[in-house]
Formats: sequence, C-alpha cells, structure tokens
Amino acid sequence: MEDLLYVIPAGTDKEKILSMLKEHSEIKFVSLVGIDLAGNDTDEKIPIRIFLKDIDDFYAGTAVQTDGSSVVLPGIATLNNAKVDMPIDPNVNWYVDYNFENYDEMTEKPIGTLRIPAFLIHDGNRVDSRAVLKDTLDFVRKELLELFKANPKIAGLEHIDASNIDDIVFTSATELEFWVKTPLEEADIAEMSASQVMQEQYWQRTRGAVRTALEQSVLLVEKYGLDVEMGHKEVGGLKAHINEAGQTSHVCEQLEMDWRFDDALQAADNELLVRTVVKEIFRENGLEVNFKAKPMIGLAGNGEHTHFGMAAKMKDGKLINLFAPQDMKKDYLSAIGYGAIMGLLKNYEVINPLISATNDSLNRLKPGFEAPVCIVTSLGHSPEIPSRNRTILAGLVRDAENPLATRFELRACNPYTNTYIALAAIYSAALDGIKASIKKSTGELLDELSKKPGDKGFYLEKNRAYRSEEDVFEDYTEEERDRLFGAPPATVFENMENLNTYPEKKAVITAGGALSDKILKSFAEGALLRWKTELISRIIPENRDIVRATKEIDADNVTDQDSYNWTKISGIRSSLAKDSIDKKSLFTLLINALNAGDFATASGLQVEMYDKMEELKKLYDAYRKNMI
Repeated sequence: MEDLLYVIPAGTDKEKILSMLKEHSEIKFVSLVGIDLAGNDTDEKIPIRIFLKDIDDFYAGTAVQTDGSSVVLPGIATLNNAKVDMPIDPNVNWYVDYNFENYDEMTEKPIGTLRIPAFLIHDGNRVDSRAVLKDTLDFVRKELLELFKANPKIAGLEHIDASNIDDIVFTSATELEFWVKTPLEEADIAEMSASQVMQEQYWQRTRGAVRTALEQSVLLVEKYGLDVEMGHKEVGGLKAHINEAGQTSHVCEQLEMDWRFDDALQAADNELLVRTVVKEIFRENGLEVNFKAKPMIGLAGNGEHTHFGMAAKMKDGKLINLFAPQDMKKDYLSAIGYGAIMGLLKNYEVINPLISATNDSLNRLKPGFEAPVCIVTSLGHSPEIPSRNRTILAGLVRDAENPLATRFELRACNPYTNTYIALAAIYSAALDGIKASIKKSTGELLDELSKKPGDKGFYLEKNRAYRSEEDVFEDYTEEERDRLFGAPPATVFENMENLNTYPEKKAVITAGGALSDKILKSFAEGALLRWKTELISRIIPENRDIVRATKEIDADNVTDQDSYNWTKISGIRSSLAKDSIDKKSLFTLLINALNAGDFATASGLQVEMYDKMEELKKLYDAYRKNMI
C-alpha cells in the first residue's frame, strides 16, 4: 500500500489538492473534524464528488452545518439557536483514514476518507476547542513579540537580541498510554497488582497479537509522517495465555506510544489521529483498547504526559529554544523558562479543571501510582546533571548537550484530556509568569521558584512552596503536602468550583479572549452534567452490585473474627444501600442531591461513598480469606 495517499500537507493550495484527490480515486469520502468542548471529534461521510465540486464553499464554511445536539456546547448552541457552521482549516495537515475492511473493486485499494480539521462557528463566533487553542496562541505570540521588543536583552538569553525575533513557535508532544485486553475477558486485579509491584511488565517484550498490533500501529503512524519515537509496554499488565488453538488469550497489558513534537495545534490534531489508528488496528487484531485514565481501580492508570515548549524563530531563520539558558551547565532555565513554569504553577487551580474533568481522571490522581497530586515542580539536583522526578506535577526535561530539547512535562493529563483546551490554558498561564519575570535575573527567579512557605515573593504566593526535589509521596505526609502545595480537589464539582473560587487566576487564562468566560462556563456545565449522569447511571449501580455481592458465607467453622468482620460488613452495606422510612442510604442521599442540583452536598457524599466502598472491599476480602 505504498502508493496510498496518507497526508495532504498544511498549506497545500486548492488546485494541488484537487489534483491529488483525482489521482487517488480510492478516497471516496470527506469528513470535517470539529472538536467540541468535551474533546469529541465530529465525523461524517460526504461523497468526494461534493467536495471536488464545492471546494470553495468548504473553505468559506457554507458547505457543511451541524446543530447543537451533535456537539457538546452547553449554553452556546441551544435548541432554539442550534446552527453551527464548519469552515475547514487549511493551515494544518489533512489525513486520509483508510478502511482496511472495505476495498474499492476498481483500484483494489482500501476505501479512504479525507479527514479535514475544521472550526465550529456559532452566531459568527468560533466556539470549538481547536479555535480556542489557535486564537489563544495568536494572542500569546503577539504579546510575547511586543514584550521582547521592549526587552531586547533577557537573562539567560544574552546570546540573542530579542529585537531580531521574527516569530514565536509553540511546540508540544503527548505520550499516549492505553490498556489493551481480549474482549469479554476479565483480568484478576490482585494478580496484575502483584505483577506491577514486581515490575514484570515495564518495557518487556510484547508477544502474539499485542506485538503484531503494536508494530502495525507504529508503521501506520509513520506513514502519516508523525515520526514515531517508540512503542513499548508500560508498567501494568500480566502474561497472556495460549489457548488450544495456539492463539493468545487472557490478554491484559498496558502500552505506550510516543512520537515527535510538533506545533501545538498540529500536535493536538496528531494525538487524535494516533488514538484512532491505535483503536482500529488493535480491533482488527481482536483486541480492545481502553484510553480511560483509570480503567481498573488499584492498578496503574493511563497518563498522557503533555510536553510544552517555546522557541524563537529569528529573522535569519535560526530556531532558538526560549526556555534553555545560554549556559546549560550554569543555569537550569532562562528567564522565559522560569516565568513559564511559575505561571503554570501559580494559576494551576484554574487549569486543573480543564485537565481533570471526569470522575475517571481524578481516580487516577492518587498517591502511589506516579500520578501527580501536588502543585509542585522539580528542576533537578544540579544544572550540570539533569534528573527526573516522577512524583511532581510538572517537571523540567533537559539535555545539557542539546538546548533545543529543553521543555516542561505536565504529568496530570490523561488520554481523554482535551489537549486543545489544556494547551490554551497552559500557554496563557505561562505568558502571565513570563511578564512577571522578564526583567529579573536567573538567580532571582531560581530563588523565587525555590522559596520556602512563608517567604514573600514578587510573584508566587507567600504561604506556598513550588519546588521539591524530594519524593512527594514518600518524604511528605498528606498534611504536609496539602499545606505546602495545596489540597487537591476530590471530585469533579470541587475542581470546577475553582473556576469561581479564583477569579484573579481565571482572568489570567481568559485574557486572550478565546478561552473566554462563556467558553469556560460551557465547559464546566458539560463536565458537571457528565459527572452527575455517570454517578447516577454507572457508578452508583456498579457500587450497588458490589454491595449485593458481599454476601455472608455459610461455613462449618466460623470464628469470632469472622463474626466481627461480618457485623462490620453488614453495617457498611446497610449504610450504603439500604433505605428505611426514617433514614435514607448513602446511595439514595447522593442521587437525591444530584437530582436537586445540590452539587456541593453531592460532592461530599461522593467522597463519603468512595471511602465506605473501599472499606467494604478491604473488609470483605479479609472476611473471605479467613474462610476455609
């Protein structure tokens, strides 16, 4: 299939596009890809003849429309004002999605659909995730160029004249983790937990259908020009079995794929492409893929560590990393780099809602699984020898011999984080920190970032700490973590409430106008609706089934320990799920609070439910193990 067309490069002119499509008659459809505020991508099958005939209308946004019921834009595209236009974006790559299960009889090639990234326009305004990122980056670029014009000499960047900067390049990359398993087969959590602790899986050799699917995925993504860096096994999983037919069964493994960084908007588009490729390739090999942040409680979750950087394109065409200092062995960062990480950390309370917007995402952010719970960074033990602290929120990634590699890795993101919205907030917050740092020396900025709680700084909050080179899970108690770095939100509601609790921080990420109050309100409204619906329709019913399954065991030999355990178990079961006339169960109270819109009460009840469910599981496990 070497003669298939996989990519139409960004900026290709219309006549060239028409020529390419006419040469590839296996491409039968066009699909416009708009990204709503929940991160969902639109997909449709428009016959290619319509696109070839009306290409100018597609560019103008008059060829395709959708309505508010098709996309998640709460409070924006309403039932009585639902029209949404979809102009295409010619400034990014267009990818061809091939159906390898459906071949064109004439060409004997798989049927292709040209997926064209698009914007969503409502009432004349762009309201989609892609537009939020693009317009935010345009704003940040403009602000930075003006800032550099006024400050031609910047600490750590003394080797360049900022007045010679022609453009700002925003770079990003994501690391995609996912679980893969054989359909309809349930894995043993305890067995996988033991395998995880014993490190039996991480970077081990893949086998059978998993190996085939991973290799096929890497090779196909390469054809799209994404420059895959590696695909490998992650920490979670267990050894598969071989059935009587010689086929792999009982597969349950965690994998990761990484590819080269790109422009921030293109990087977000690329992530969407890779998720689609991976899911389809593994399905064709009889395997299910799960991108949920925490598909199995008690085991490693799926992260999608998001790397972000910033470079200056000089008037002579040279590219210079703006985070890297002139002397990589003397300083950790330039003033721009220090400002960017301080802006992220200071304003993270209003960025976190856009990164961790689901029950699933918050389930992953727990101590013990290398997932960040604290607003804190790490720079390394010394500039000369870079190190990596995997317990912090955002860490500095650097190579003393390669300044272009200097960037930050935000570890809280997961495969279902809306990368477009997240990057818009990240770069907006970075701009705020850069503005505060532009006139400071690198020594002053290192002191600010490393300050002790109680020390007054010129930008960061007085009673907080922001840097630690320690293991934040092992070297601090929970009380110390909360006091030094801030208490993490326990529920989706708590997280969304931060958008109201910190108006001065919200003003930072809305300053560019694209990530506006209206967009944030719509995003939060959608997140809370999904939070409520999932609790009522999925989480509570699943927990009710667990409660019902914790039954008293009929045994010949029952000890006082067994009786004690069962009495405690019975009491927890009743408090969770058994109503009386005078007293309602925790499940009922939670459902009632959610339906009444009393989300603050519901949030507290959700935390209580989770605590009781964990206590129940542990007690029942001990109870069962004592039965013979």
